[in-house]
Amino acid sequence: MPQKIVDYFKGKKVLILGYGREGKTTFSFLRKYYPEMIITIADRNQIEPVDENTRVICGENYLDTLGEYDIIMQSPGISLRDVTVPDTTEISGQMDLFLRFADCVKVGITGTKGKTTTTTLIYNMIKESGKKCFLLGNIGIPVFESLDEIENSIAVIEMSCHQLEFSKASPDISVITNIYPEHLDHYNGFEGYYNAKLNIVRYQNENDYLIYNKDQGLDEFIDIQTIKSKLVPVSVNDCESNESLKSLININDNLTGEHYKQDIFFVAAVADILKIDNQIVKASLEKFNGIEHRLEKVGTFKEITFYNDSIATIPHTVILNVRALGNVNSLIFGGLDRGIDYSELIEFLLKSNIENLIGLPETGYTIIDELKKRGCKKKMFKTDTMDEAVRVSYENGKKGTSCLFSPAASSYNRYKNFEEKGRHFKSLCKTIGEE
Repeated sequence: MPQKIVDYFKGKKVLILGYGREGKTTFSFLRKYYPEMIITIADRNQIEPVDENTRVICGENYLDTLGEYDIIMQSPGISLRDVTVPDTTEISGQMDLFLRFADCVKVGITGTKGKTTTTTLIYNMIKESGKKCFLLGNIGIPVFESLDEIENSIAVIEMSCHQLEFSKASPDISVITNIYPEHLDHYNGFEGYYNAKLNIVRYQNENDYLIYNKDQGLDEFIDIQTIKSKLVPVSVNDCESNESLKSLININDNLTGEHYKQDIFFVAAVADILKIDNQIVKASLEKFNGIEHRLEKVGTFKEITFYNDSIATIPHTVILNVRALGNVNSLIFGGLDRGIDYSELIEFLLKSNIENLIGLPETGYTIIDELKKRGCKKKMFKTDTMDEAVRVSYENGKKGTSCLFSPAASSYNRYKNFEEKGRHFKSLCKTIGEE
């Protein structure tokens, strides 16, 4: 039993903020150990009290009473940027309490891009070694779901900026894949975003480890001299002088491209710290089958190969994946405008060999307009729907080449999330390909 976490709630007035999967897990945990506790749940959506000791606050004003509680268990993604919460109220969450009190080795991974792949690869490698381990966090499994069995194991945890925002503890081994502008609307700018990310290292001590992307560096985000943990910088160039690293690349078609090489080297760095043999790392990488929506091969239809990369919500990822594939003839992009700078992507598209640029609302239109101003002579299409975009790619794509859907933007203007958008794209590729 996770007694330290149970005791933490004793005698406190608790609000669960947000009642999705994590909020429900928090409620189940509290009710298991405190059957008589009055628990308040606040959510924008209408919900019903779970039992007679549950209170609910729903609707547009669900954030109005935050100061009335001792502790707020915030669900990731609910922004408190414009909300004043008194110092007498503690804002916490599952990730914060797990990092503080769970009795296990914690390997945490964050970054703007690459964190899900890196987390999965690290988990697969540790599992391959025979060690007891759990895959948790932003990858879809709330950390409280494994509290009763986590003791004396290794928890591999994908950590989003939202989960780290109010954390007051850091993992034993932290991995930062990269940091680029993202979620600017949630944090009122880039500084708030990367400061949330940096909680993954802010509370480490001399016995902990920070593995980070040496090619990007951390200097622009944090004073390296203030980091107490052991620093492990990783670079895609490391394999030139390291035979064991060199043996890990080009062994799996699902791990193609420079950014996947970086992910592999993060795995190798964790393996070195945990003293896991390189042959075990290699065996785990060979078995990797890829992850949905991440440069995912949909299939070849009418002699055009389609790739779903709907997770690519920033320009830099699109550039990396176009380079990784090498033969992209049609690129479908665009989504919600969140104020991201697209100048790097525009420069890349101007110089690329991509012939068909297919833009979706809103940012797809903005990028095409800017390309036209710059005198771009490629075929450019403003399409209103995904159906129209996929049809344009079939009508204009060259046989023997690829069509890549990589939005460089959020999906929330038309879809619930990137998963829904990616699955719609995949369905249309197959349906239209069979017409």
